[in-house]
Amino acid sequence: MSGLRDPALDLLARAARRAGVRAYAVGGYVRDSMLGLAPHELDVVVVGGDALALATRFAELAGASRPVLFPRFGTAQVTLGRRRVEFATARRESYAEDSRKPQVEPATLDEDLRRRDFTVNAMVMDTEGQILDPLGGREDLGRRLLRTPEDPDRTFADDPLRMLRAVRFAAQLDFTLDPPLLPAMRRMAERARPPVLSVERVQEELRKLLVTDRPRKGLGLMAEGGLMAVLLPELEACRGVAQGGWDRDDVFDHTLDAVQQTAPDLRLRLAALFHDIGKPPTAGPGFTFYGHDRVGAEMTEAVMERLRFPHALIADVVSLVRMHMRPIQYRSDWGAGAVRRLARDGGELVGPLLDLARADVAASDYPNTDEIEELAGRLVEAEQETPSRLRVPVDGRDIMGVLGIGPGPAVGRAKSRLEEMVLDGHLEPDRDAILAYLREHPELAEGA
Repeated sequence: MSGLRDPALDLLARAARRAGVRAYAVGGYVRDSMLGLAPHELDVVVVGGDALALATRFAELAGASRPVLFPRFGTAQVTLGRRRVEFATARRESYAEDSRKPQVEPATLDEDLRRRDFTVNAMVMDTEGQILDPLGGREDLGRRLLRTPEDPDRTFADDPLRMLRAVRFAAQLDFTLDPPLLPAMRRMAERARPPVLSVERVQEELRKLLVTDRPRKGLGLMAEGGLMAVLLPELEACRGVAQGGWDRDDVFDHTLDAVQQTAPDLRLRLAALFHDIGKPPTAGPGFTFYGHDRVGAEMTEAVMERLRFPHALIADVVSLVRMHMRPIQYRSDWGAGAVRRLARDGGELVGPLLDLARADVAASDYPNTDEIEELAGRLVEAEQETPSRLRVPVDGRDIMGVLGIGPGPAVGRAKSRLEEMVLDGHLEPDRDAILAYLREHPELAEGA
């Protein structure tokens, strides 16, 4: 544990004395402290009194805003600067079969700890820093083992989110799952299907898993535990799909390797996760997957919308999946126009697109990795050209004025053809020169 005293514990001690209750830090705060990690959020369990009243007293002492109270569950939340402090009265929980929303009643501290997800999260720390560990969490922490306090079937049936938390903790902390956990997950996997487990909670756990240091481990456990088939069947369909050529693994294992090869950036890792999901539906003779980038982009959009990711993030990831083959298809004999087209189409996503290509190549036996770096240099040159050839300095009103036409498809055709001529170097990126060329060649607006 760190030798630095958390000032929040001093505030908690003062508030608990004034309220006449016992209060303990619990869960991830204790676990991370014992691992030598810096805990951020503080979860507090209250024994012998009211968590809502303690939260109110704590907020007053801290000079924080009034707590947000949840009387039905006996919980409260205080925001302390950029930190969140959660208070809960020691409780028992029972669950209906079709819900993960518990019925709550008061309980002893021991009963409260037994209903928690894992023994390493069922240790408490008093306000003096002493650890209470009735369920063997300290030993499991030393073994880097995730074990449930009760029978795992019951634990996962009560709250199916715990299955996703198990695979995320395994990836985040590099822990091993207790042997009974994966079979229990397979038996309970259907409990993770919405609406029993909300889409928002699934998305949150997937986000957290993907930005860990070991996303491959967590995703592999999702598949082993049956959760992939329930929550991401499009990825599950990649298992066993052989690729041949430079790809040494099936589509699923290659995908997990590609995710692991990327930096812990959510957008990039989502793109790596979905970049080949179009392969199973496009698989053809001789390990061909024609159009898998386009099909995969459409599937990615549907999956991310189903998981309710933000629209801007969806748009970026879909674009990366749609374009992911283009850097890999690069060859040194590409003309300047082809490089400029990629720079134009990629826009602000050029950097992530190249990183995705690097990860894709690293997850295979592809031999020509130097070509991607050559392309990266040429893209920089294209983006730094002055004047730029990536954006034509004319708009639809210019074209309508020169040609004497109104809005319609002819305007778009003319603009597109002018853009191609500028990209290929056949026209200078000068507004007057472009408009003069258009006056001489009005047929640019005609259909094919």
